[in-house]
Amino acid sequence: MILLALLAPLIAFQGAAPAEHGASTQEARPAPVPESDKPKADEHGVTLGKEHAAPSEHEGLVHPEGKGTGAEHEGGIAEHIFHHVSDETWVPLGFWVGARHIDLSITKHVINMWIAAGILLIVLALAVRRRALVPKGGYSLVELFVMFIRDEIAVKNIGHHADLYTPYLCSAFFFILFMNLCGLLPIPAMGGFPGISTATGNLGITMVLASFTFVLTQVAGMRAQGAVGYWVHLVPSGVPKWLWPIMIPVEVLGLFTKPFALTVRLFANMVAGHIVIFFLLALTVLISPFVAPVSVAFALGIFMLELFVGLVQAYVFTMLSAVFIGMTQHAH
Repeated sequence: MILLALLAPLIAFQGAAPAEHGASTQEARPAPVPESDKPKADEHGVTLGKEHAAPSEHEGLVHPEGKGTGAEHEGGIAEHIFHHVSDETWVPLGFWVGARHIDLSITKHVINMWIAAGILLIVLALAVRRRALVPKGGYSLVELFVMFIRDEIAVKNIGHHADLYTPYLCSAFFFILFMNLCGLLPIPAMGGFPGISTATGNLGITMVLASFTFVLTQVAGMRAQGAVGYWVHLVPSGVPKWLWPIMIPVEVLGLFTKPFALTVRLFANMVAGHIVIFFLLALTVLISPFVAPVSVAFALGIFMLELFVGLVQAYVFTMLSAVFIGMTQHAH
């Protein structure tokens, strides 16, 4: 499965390269023109018909034999890579509210998010259908993760109210983990299906996940300290009153830097790994097919690292969410 995941993009690159090269060659060869209409050089530069073009403008023309198409070749591969990791509208939906359009389009990453959620529900349903006092098989693995999140993350960072927030932490962990792992499946776009892509590589999705943590953090703080007491104790006690005009904006800004850190960390780590894998595979097109064993070997190492990163990023998001919630349980 791992080799298939790496060879599928490699085959796609090898298949796309000749097509792009052929298209660029056809576009580079212009139709025959009369001898009188061909460009001529004189003291004014290059004569195009009755107009004069500077030599610098003529240098931008493509050579008839297709020379100088290396930059276009590299640009096509880069576009192919970034097209894989970027989002695109698949089913346009939306409505107008006055002069404002509300976009509810179903995109490639939304479909992949639904796929990850469906696989998660199926896996958990199959794992817990035979619960027993002594856990076995898949149920034992699920219980291991849940117990770890509750005892090592929730209890140690939140305290005696950890049971209230453990369900959210478990949901966030498993959902992010399955989105990260599903993004590594080697399923390309075909037959109207947009293909598999990492949903957590979308800044909008990671921002929404971080927003859930942000809202829950504020609710947890007001529940623990009171609706008024939480905001009154936003500035740590013991700070001189003349520093309050400085500390209040700093503390309010700190409320929003926490979800920002969650958003960017998860997004950047998932996108970076996929781009590195695809660029390593693209070396067979950019350099030579003979470097395929080396590029595939390095891509395999990055792929194995991505499996670990997918688990680590789910853990980091859950851990930081628990830390942020725990910071609001007591006044500063």
